[in-house]
Amino acid sequence: MKMVLLIVQRSLRQHFLSTCVTAVAVSLACGLLMAVFAIQTQSYEAMTAGATRFDAVLGARGSQLQLVLNAVFHLDVSPGNIPYSLYTSMKKDARVVQAIPYAVGDNYRGFRIVATTPELFSYKAAGRNFELEQGGRFFDPLKREAVIGSFAADKAGLKVGSVFNAYHGIVFDERMKHDEQFEVVGILKPTNTPADRAIWTSLDAFYRLSGHQLRGSGTVYTAKEGEAIPDEYKEVSAVMIKFKSPAMGLYFDQLINRQGKAATLAWPIEKVMADFLNKMGWFHKILTILAYVIAVVAAGAILAGIYNSMNERRREFAILRALGAKRMQIFTVIILESSMIAAIGVVWGFMVYVIVLSLASVIIRSGTGVVIEVFRFHPIFIAAPIGIVLLGSLAGIIPASKAYQSPVAENLVPPS
Repeated sequence: MKMVLLIVQRSLRQHFLSTCVTAVAVSLACGLLMAVFAIQTQSYEAMTAGATRFDAVLGARGSQLQLVLNAVFHLDVSPGNIPYSLYTSMKKDARVVQAIPYAVGDNYRGFRIVATTPELFSYKAAGRNFELEQGGRFFDPLKREAVIGSFAADKAGLKVGSVFNAYHGIVFDERMKHDEQFEVVGILKPTNTPADRAIWTSLDAFYRLSGHQLRGSGTVYTAKEGEAIPDEYKEVSAVMIKFKSPAMGLYFDQLINRQGKAATLAWPIEKVMADFLNKMGWFHKILTILAYVIAVVAAGAILAGIYNSMNERRREFAILRALGAKRMQIFTVIILESSMIAAIGVVWGFMVYVIVLSLASVIIRSGTGVVIEVFRFHPIFIAAPIGIVLLGSLAGIIPASKAYQSPVAENLVPPS
């Protein structure tokens, strides 16, 4: 066996360039395959179960998916507003654990400004608590103050004590600047959810921004400085709801979505996102097929590289045979060589995976707030390397068979 390993090592060194090129092709296949599965699994879990602690979103009549994308992921435009009274009725309902209002429509440098109540930060839910990393308090509900998500603070250059102007709309446009300024009183610890991309402030401060008009009562109302805003004029973009039990969710789904016409309840949030992602499953399948194709091409490259070198190595194998090497030993040399090339590619493949996933995680977090963990374990880390090494071994069967059947006497004659 020692002799076999020495022959394989010598061959890989002798054909260094072709070995490296083939190993790179294998590494791309292995790295992409692992990255595709890791991104798909983690993004699916994050967008169906890990993005929020709430069960449902109550909002304007329309698409449930749009409600979730807008209120949970801060991505889509708001489908409209609902009267403040719908929020207060939910808050008072004994079947609801928590109801939190959101009002949106402004941004700062592309980061969504979400007006809400301080109660959002006081509610404790395992793994989804809001905690301050900087600053000693959350915003005052009657002042123009803001608490910033960790990602938004980092990218927008905001810190405790900073002041900034809100801009109308969800797309940053210098021409849409509001006159009023907000003071940053706190920076939140990372939650690894879309909440890290949001800027949180009070409903009262939001209502009083220049150009904002309230239509909760059906008539236009503009807030006046120094005067309290009557509840009947207020409106919100969405209400985040936590039910006492799943049965309560089913009850409100029937009441609001099937019997009512005033609003839409997106419930459960996980199912809304799962249905959407399942419809987009074709994209993941295409990427997976592409990775498999690259793996097959890489196996073909191993086969071609070793097979093309067989003419140069016929005399080498004939001499080995004359010195006592058995046919099966020669066969083993070729299979082991192709497996070694595949194994080298697999090792490099983990580096490709880290590079691809690191880049993808930056893009995904910047766009959605969802965090992809580069070093989180996935079964594909075992399945892909084993599968590709086996594929490499299979690729060596044809050239190994050729070497096995090669006649000794004919190939001992030196080339003229």
